[in-house]
Amino acid sequence: MQNYCIVQFLGGLNLLRRSSRKISLSMKLLFILIVCSFGLAYASDGYAQKTSITLKANDCTIEEVLHKIELESGFGFFVNSKNLDLKRKVSVSVSNKNIFQVLEQVFKGVGIEYKVLDNKIVLAAKEKDVAQQRKERLIAGTVKDKNGEPLIGVSIREKSSGEGTITDMDGNYKLSTSSANPVLVFSYVGYQSKEVPVKGNVANVVLEDATQELNEVVVTALGIKRSEKALSYNVQQLSGDELTTVKDANFISSLNGKVAGVNINSSNTTGGASRVVMRGVKSITSSNLALYVIDGVPMYNMMNGGGGGIYDQQGTDGAADINPEDIESMSVLTGAAAAALYGSDAANGAIIITTKKGKEGRVNITVNSNVEFNAPLVMPRFQTRYGTGIGGVKDDNSSRSWGPKLTEARYFGYNPRDDYFQTGVIGTESVSFSTGSEKNQTYASAAAVNSKGIVPNNKYDRYNFNVRNTTSFLDDKMTLDVNASYILQKDRNMVNQGTYNNPLVGAYLFPRGNDWEDIKMYERYDVARKIYTQYWPTGDGNMTMQNPYWVNYRNLRENKKDRYMLGASLNYQILDWLNVSGRVRLDNSNNDYTEKAYASTNTQLTELSDRGLYGISRSYEKQLYADFLVSVNKTFGEKWSLQANMGGSFTDMRYDEMAVRGPIADDSKTFAGEKAGLTNGFYIQNLSTTKTSKMQSGWREQTQSIYASAEVGYQSTYYLTLTGRNDWPSQLAGRNSVNKSFFYPSVGMSVVLSELMPKLNKDYLSYWKIRGSFASVGTAFERYIANPLFAWNTSIGQWSNLTDFPVYDLKPERTNSFEVGMNMRFLKNFELDVTYYNAKTMNQTFNPELPVGEYARIYIQTGAVRNQGLELALNYNNTWKDFTWNTGVTYSMNKNKILTLADNAINPITREKFSISSLNMGGLGSTRFILKEGGSMGDIYSLMDLKRDANGAVYIDENNSVVTESLEANNYIKLGSVLPKGNLAWRNNFSWKNINVAFLVSARLGGVVFSRTQAVLDNFGVSEASAAARDKGYVSVNGNDRVNPEGWYSVVAGGTAVPQYYIYSATNIRLQEASIGYTIPRKWLGNVCDIKVSLIGRNLWMIYNKAPYDPETVATVNSYYQGIDYFMSPSTDNFYQGIDYFMMPSLRNIGFNLSFKF
Repeated sequence: MQNYCIVQFLGGLNLLRRSSRKISLSMKLLFILIVCSFGLAYASDGYAQKTSITLKANDCTIEEVLHKIELESGFGFFVNSKNLDLKRKVSVSVSNKNIFQVLEQVFKGVGIEYKVLDNKIVLAAKEKDVAQQRKERLIAGTVKDKNGEPLIGVSIREKSSGEGTITDMDGNYKLSTSSANPVLVFSYVGYQSKEVPVKGNVANVVLEDATQELNEVVVTALGIKRSEKALSYNVQQLSGDELTTVKDANFISSLNGKVAGVNINSSNTTGGASRVVMRGVKSITSSNLALYVIDGVPMYNMMNGGGGGIYDQQGTDGAADINPEDIESMSVLTGAAAAALYGSDAANGAIIITTKKGKEGRVNITVNSNVEFNAPLVMPRFQTRYGTGIGGVKDDNSSRSWGPKLTEARYFGYNPRDDYFQTGVIGTESVSFSTGSEKNQTYASAAAVNSKGIVPNNKYDRYNFNVRNTTSFLDDKMTLDVNASYILQKDRNMVNQGTYNNPLVGAYLFPRGNDWEDIKMYERYDVARKIYTQYWPTGDGNMTMQNPYWVNYRNLRENKKDRYMLGASLNYQILDWLNVSGRVRLDNSNNDYTEKAYASTNTQLTELSDRGLYGISRSYEKQLYADFLVSVNKTFGEKWSLQANMGGSFTDMRYDEMAVRGPIADDSKTFAGEKAGLTNGFYIQNLSTTKTSKMQSGWREQTQSIYASAEVGYQSTYYLTLTGRNDWPSQLAGRNSVNKSFFYPSVGMSVVLSELMPKLNKDYLSYWKIRGSFASVGTAFERYIANPLFAWNTSIGQWSNLTDFPVYDLKPERTNSFEVGMNMRFLKNFELDVTYYNAKTMNQTFNPELPVGEYARIYIQTGAVRNQGLELALNYNNTWKDFTWNTGVTYSMNKNKILTLADNAINPITREKFSISSLNMGGLGSTRFILKEGGSMGDIYSLMDLKRDANGAVYIDENNSVVTESLEANNYIKLGSVLPKGNLAWRNNFSWKNINVAFLVSARLGGVVFSRTQAVLDNFGVSEASAAARDKGYVSVNGNDRVNPEGWYSVVAGGTAVPQYYIYSATNIRLQEASIGYTIPRKWLGNVCDIKVSLIGRNLWMIYNKAPYDPETVATVNSYYQGIDYFMSPSTDNFYQGIDYFMMPSLRNIGFNLSFKF
């Protein structure tokens, strides 16, 4: 009997074969949890032996005795034969006996044998009695999953008679039945049930994963589950495994290339923010980022630790806090109609995340350990053959590399890739377990991400703890689901871009005739000051350049975040067709950010103090959400169906921050009248009394909403869907506001054409649906537009005496969108989804930069932006014996156009009409984002050009030099748009027996990017382009003219640079993901667990790219720093798509994953 206990333990392990990968927490925690889990598993093997039973029954039927045993012990009985005589009377008297001793007495002499499988007991007639029952048939077989692994504990029941059994440790079963035409029903948790008519005595069965049913039921807005047939809009679904096979600490980055219509620009640092834009940029000043929804509850994504400016520390993403291993599935709602029930937050689409719950059965444990090593993927090309100096003359005091060619004695061969950047390491570890009974299920997990960056002293650590319990009661009519999560995150020196506190500036521009080894000792002891000071003989190059190692270790920026989320939902099934539910979630986080600049840091960064600078800020974010939903799901006869929902929600968000930042006073005139502070004394009381800024700020906003939806179906073929939502946002509060609420409707229809073709050959076309929808939704706008405040002016340290002009008649930035599409499944193995959309966003809210009189500024609401495009997904899946091939192509294109800006708009102050044909949104130097009617939201222009003669040729003066000139506004040169024209991806997954190989190739098509980094490298003479020009002896201009290389680059690349010479195509093709894995057969491990070993890679190969950096990375999630590079770090940052200004480079990641499933 003990063997059968072990069988049942191993049976529970089959469930783990389906769960997605987990990472392991930390080695100590991992070891402890594994040991504990083994203890739990093997301790339960003795359950039958340890359970004591006291029972006295006189002249009772066997059925009555078994019922008493169930009540006494918790054991359950399972009958394997219809012909067992359970009405036979027996007498039993036992005291403190185990189950084996009790059953021996019960079944003595009655022809019944039994098997104990943990707390389940299978009863059967003894074999000699079975042989005597001539009318019964003995059916035997094996049950396996699609990978050929045996399934343990599968329930097998004969449909008509109810006779049943379960599979043993090897997936084998035997069932005696008296049915003349037996039909066996096979069922198992996590797999699709299957009915098999049996003609002979053998029935071998393969059960399919239940996840294949995802296409039938789709999770939509508010967590409402809807039939895929009824959807009138495009919804794309992903399983948790698709996100974690090749995992990213920020799971959002793993979506790239796997869904159509979503443009994701990923960060170059672990844990950095992602920029997710669906179906194009819609708003000029408001957010264009998608909404995240977790288990039906919106999560408003606040960025932590750093600002959105080009010189700020890079922040982290609220969505990145989620442990990818806790995700069960994800639905991507790219269209406005799909997300319409979110009202003011719906215009930009939504990502609906469903997290894992506990499952009925034994304790299931998953342990995962992942290690990745990373290095820069795309970097500028550097030269190593020309040394320090200017004009071809050696000058060791210069910060430039325009000196003579290096001799062998002076050759150092410095290259930032090899000499400065280090190999980054990301360790991701997790453990999770799931267990439960029919009434109560629990899931818990713990995970850790520990990252060492590619620049020294850059770290990111995150620890996740999560527990969730689901309980049903009141005869399973009521379900309570509670969950709690805690996240601890710490990061250090998350480099953004720009020249402030950026180690890449010094690392890239370091003079090539100098010895890099000399400056690795970045600080030297100053005897006079009695402190260590920065060693950097190169100077600042007129751009705050410092020793890179000093920036790494003595310009510290550290961030710590504590976040906890508590949630509960209560669901009551009043009737079969009527359901009421309510949810509440509290999401709080505390953020501590500190900044320390040690003495001898460049004084431009310390407010002119030579003794250091210190800053500290503490912020608190609180989000409270509650809702209720009444759902009706009813059929009327055989033709009509109705799914209706009505509910309301309440959202309260609050943010508070207190910050102190200032220099430590020194003896200079800057701090005249002050007592000098303690050098490197990082205390608030040690800061300058006149130069220190102290700030307390915060805000609070609420939204109350009601909403409803109705879906009417006819003959499972025609579906009509209507939704409506009304929002009462606090932005409209105030007695003078004209509007108090906004209403957002949607309507959609779908027709399943394949249902209208009863004679359709399913082998050619099994499913065909056409659909269409329209929605009018909103974009969240800034606070205080309708009720402006007096702002604090930090430059003068007092309150401003002006406010913005109040917009009392505030309207939503409304997006009217329609889409049409179709879904097909054909030729057995193909699936095709096609969608066309057209969206127009009106009432653009922006500052027209008009004269404002007694107001600080005014806002107007006018103008319109249109996005139209196509989304396509084609998938193929087939299996030949042991070989399976799954492949898919996604393609999306979007055309963005500004229809109007301000055409005969009314000045709210003077009431005069005015028009605006262009709007300067800022930029970097002479590179500007300028919006014009007929243009796109990503157009960039140059405000400067080389001076030209009457024929348009570049003017060359008497010194054989070129000069620049500023352009008039109507002559600005359009450089292109940073927005892509299209995105394409091709994924493949091959499986053969226990081997799995997968890869993903993605491409971004069209658009341009600007690299200020490359311009600065050319100007300082450290780029390969500048060296090649020197090798040649000149730069060709106008075809025949020749200009001195140093003179050319000092003009074209100097100052703010002439942008048109540093514009590059953003088109790129890359091998984005690849993996190869092998699952060690459980039999080789004594049926203890599954082990999968995988070699994984991300960003492995840039197949095609013309830019000197990765065009897909960003350094900010703001709308207008896409496409600019200014010393961007190698590829993991994602803040400023399209603009590179010493941005961290993108990364190539290679690693391995080890997964244990017990």
